[in-house]
Amino acid sequence: MKAITILLSFFFLGLTSCNQKISSKKSSIQTIVLGGGCYWCVEAVYQRLEGVVEVIPGFSGGDLANPTYEDVSLGNTGHVEVVKISYDENKISLMRLLKVFFKVHDPTTLNRQGADVGIQYRSVIFFDNSNQAVIANNIIDTLNKSKVFDRPIVTSVEPLKNFYKAPVEHFNYYNQNKNKPYCRIVIQPKIEKLEKLFGELLKE
Repeated sequence: MKAITILLSFFFLGLTSCNQKISSKKSSIQTIVLGGGCYWCVEAVYQRLEGVVEVIPGFSGGDLANPTYEDVSLGNTGHVEVVKISYDENKISLMRLLKVFFKVHDPTTLNRQGADVGIQYRSVIFFDNSNQAVIANNIIDTLNKSKVFDRPIVTSVEPLKNFYKAPVEHFNYYNQNKNKPYCRIVIQPKIEKLEKLFGELLKE
């Protein structure tokens, strides 16, 4: 694990310099939509990062308009549980956001994160512009070629075509339900890993 962390730090440092020329002048508030298993987990992680303005859980990638949580849970709508992250790129870069992404979930398991199984839990990056797509694909290519993980990364990089908010009771879920079994067993270890590996990125 320590070796993987060191390798990831090295690769992302190199990729940062490679992608500096891609950036152009724009609003400092950007958005990216990420799917990495249950959106309760991903929401809890990104809420804690300095520079992240807002994290909204929801669904993306399917064809059914205005899907319900129950629709998506059946796994036949094509939607993925995701979070829409608004971030201030003057405070945190997309590179750092994705560095966290590839460390707090397993990007090598297809349509699964731990005991959460189904297409709705697949690993995916829905990009908002071509710059984000280039950065995401460069990261994945580099990590795969360098064999940082034991298996190939299956994370897909796709244009964002829709986003539907989750039911309001799913917002801020971990913070309001820390003592529930799923939060203690599944989400808390991710928070602890985040604090251990990315303490310098956390909000005070």
